[in-house]
Amino acid sequence: MRGPLAPSHVPISKSRGERFDDLVLEAVDRLKPRWGAQLASVEFAVEEVPPVNELIDGPARLSSDPIPFGRADPASGGDPAAVVVYRRPLEARARDRDQLGTLVFDVVVEQVASLLGQTPETIDPGYDDRH
Repeated sequence: MRGPLAPSHVPISKSRGERFDDLVLEAVDRLKPRWGAQLASVEFAVEEVPPVNELIDGPARLSSDPIPFGRADPASGGDPAAVVVYRRPLEARARDRDQLGTLVFDVVVEQVASLLGQTPETIDPGYDDRH
């Protein structure tokens, strides 16, 4: 994991990874007006790909997607709760930057919902309209 995301200065030219980080931060910012208190102690991070142990296949797999787009880790021990978004699977799924932004937002909503024990529609009332 590259570590928690934090807003940074604006360089002249951003890498694909930096632009993706910005999409995740924008998604979190969209949720803050309603869920800021619950998200205050949650770290958001980006990883390139899911770890191998998340790539199981067959009946043990809970999701219909063969490759997960993110995960939610509850707080444990001294580690804060975390939402991790996987960059490469989402970039491979999106046909353009607008669709990538929508996919990133949906994954953040889904993982926050999982972390908070809510439905995605509760976290973002517009979620149902996109699905």
